[in-house]
Amino acid sequence: MNGWRNSTKSTYKRWRNPAQWTDADFSAHTDEDQVTDNEICTIATGGDQYATSSDTNATEATFTINEALEVIGFGKFQWKMSLLTGLAWVADAMEMMILSILGPTLHCEWRIPAYQVALITSVVFIGMGISSPVWGKVSDKYGRKVGLVMCSSWTFFYGILSAFSPVYGWVLVLRGLVGVGIGGIAQSITLYTEFLPVKARSTGVMMLSAFWAAGAILEVLLALLVMPTLGWRWLLGLSAIPMALFICFYSWLPESPRFDVLSGRREKAIATLTRIAKENNKSLPQGRMVEYEQIERGKIKDLFNSRYWKTTVLLWFIWLSNTFTYFGIVLLTTELFRAEHSCWGGTHSDNIEPRCDFECKYLSAADYKDLLLTTFAELPGLLIIVLAVEKIGRKKTMALCFFMYSISLLPLFACIGRIALTIFISIARAFISAGFQVVFVYTPEVFPTENRALAMGISNGMARVGALVSPFVAQVLLRTSVYPTISLYCGCSLLAGIACLILPFETLGKNLQESHLDQEADGQTSSAADNSNGTTLSE
Repeated sequence: MNGWRNSTKSTYKRWRNPAQWTDADFSAHTDEDQVTDNEICTIATGGDQYATSSDTNATEATFTINEALEVIGFGKFQWKMSLLTGLAWVADAMEMMILSILGPTLHCEWRIPAYQVALITSVVFIGMGISSPVWGKVSDKYGRKVGLVMCSSWTFFYGILSAFSPVYGWVLVLRGLVGVGIGGIAQSITLYTEFLPVKARSTGVMMLSAFWAAGAILEVLLALLVMPTLGWRWLLGLSAIPMALFICFYSWLPESPRFDVLSGRREKAIATLTRIAKENNKSLPQGRMVEYEQIERGKIKDLFNSRYWKTTVLLWFIWLSNTFTYFGIVLLTTELFRAEHSCWGGTHSDNIEPRCDFECKYLSAADYKDLLLTTFAELPGLLIIVLAVEKIGRKKTMALCFFMYSISLLPLFACIGRIALTIFISIARAFISAGFQVVFVYTPEVFPTENRALAMGISNGMARVGALVSPFVAQVLLRTSVYPTISLYCGCSLLAGIACLILPFETLGKNLQESHLDQEADGQTSSAADNSNGTTLSE
């Protein structure tokens, strides 16, 4: 990013950044192709004069937060941070995976009807949907680390309490409160992203997906060991251990230097960058770090300004569709496998008859094996997408995942055997899971630091709406007619794929923006270059 302050014009020298900006909406970052390393550009930004140059003694040399992170690169510090933030994702996955184990167990042990079993899952998603925007607001206003530690402590506290629930009502309330805490864990992505250089961003964020998968696998293995002997209360208590470990080590985590710079704490940001550079055996750029005008952060209206309203609306639909289709395929797997009388069990039928509300079946070793297999099915998709996201970009990769999901569901319209059904469902789950990880990469990249956490929080809240609706389709509508159910998931996935393609911005290889003023300055720089050189700085 180019230096700017509150001034009528700012003079600065271009820094040679290996990551080239190619999108017209981020046009200021392609002007290296138009000017030499020694040229000085002047832009109007509305405040005091501000200048940098390594070839003149007129002003002091400066560097931006983006330039500092590019020079520091990905090293020992980022690996440590990957492990610590990954631990938060392990804890998150375990708390979510409990939902597929706790429900059937309480159904048998307490003889509760099916709708009450479904409510145990629903209250978690309701809690997440309500709290996600709140945690985002907290993280934008008080810091990413503050928001993450608060929601982690909340999740751990109520997770432990839920193990002591005496009756169903207490389970419902306490698991809902656990959902309130889980709604903020996504802010670990926001914090982690703001420490990464451009080229390592997608790989780094996608790497956290492996921790989520590891958490899901660990929960199934833990349940296999604990449930037959100790029961569900011990499972809930032991599942809170990863979150407790994260809380114990959280003091190592620094606050985001991007947040500190935008908050006017330049010295604290420099101290953090110096610490990172030392651990990575690198040196910070010479000169003084650029300060940014302090503005109010975390404003919802900024998500709907002329630049971002289309991106915001499309991303909300994409997040909602991701969880709707993901949980749809997870629930369809169980329902279709259990429908032995239906098309997939031998007799063609367009409906699946409801079972008795109080029909009870504890999860067996074979059931846990199936849970492990379906979880492992997500890993091949992640490996493919890690390569695709850097080759064809974020938008096309997300679209590819949605389209492949729809194609994988098409054979379900025919009468296919159980083996074929398993294969196509596994392919669909692999792609939709991978696509969900790409949207976690794209969202913090496209929004500026001033409202990045809020954008992530509200988007995550919208995702919970999709998760809430999906059970009514996969478990209720499915019992009326199979084909409309599959059609609904296919159609939603196709629309989401189209939405990905029409997103205004591609973020592949782009630096993170700090504020909307940053982008206004970029636009003015582009205009100034157009007037002086008669050329455009964007492709």
